[in-house]
Amino acid sequence: MGEKTGWTYIFVPQAIANQIKPDCRKSFRVKGYLDRVPVGGLGLVPMGEGDFILSLKSSLRKQLKKKEGAMLQVELEEDLDFKIVMPPEMEMCLDEEPHLMKNFLHMSKSHQNYYITWYNSAKTEPTKIKRLTMLVKAMDQQMNFGEMLRSSKSEKSK
Repeated sequence: MGEKTGWTYIFVPQAIANQIKPDCRKSFRVKGYLDRVPVGGLGLVPMGEGDFILSLKSSLRKQLKKKEGAMLQVELEEDLDFKIVMPPEMEMCLDEEPHLMKNFLHMSKSHQNYYITWYNSAKTEPTKIKRLTMLVKAMDQQMNFGEMLRSSKSEKSK
């Protein structure tokens, strides 16, 4: 469990992480099995000194039916097939102005994925439209995902 937040994760020591992806110090995607539950596209996140954690969202925890401290059989390998696909409406908006798509593609893959995942998580049409507007503005100003979020928060507080 996370210290104060209550989220759940699996600690992956450096020696094990090196077996999955040798000498990697950045986040990467894994697939495999947790007990007998197939998983894919999960992010292994570095925690310094070469160790990693694998966070488990609530739907996966419910599927596993495990309590805190329970044993879990873990079989993981790098997920080379994992790709986040840009939604067509996002692509259309960015294609409207060539510099918008150029700025988006110039960002690191992780920031592209943050934007796409953030947009895809919108549940209502008004939220999707708002997020597309924020994305276009951010690409026009060459902002990465974190800069865009901070900028939108500072605008709300004005």
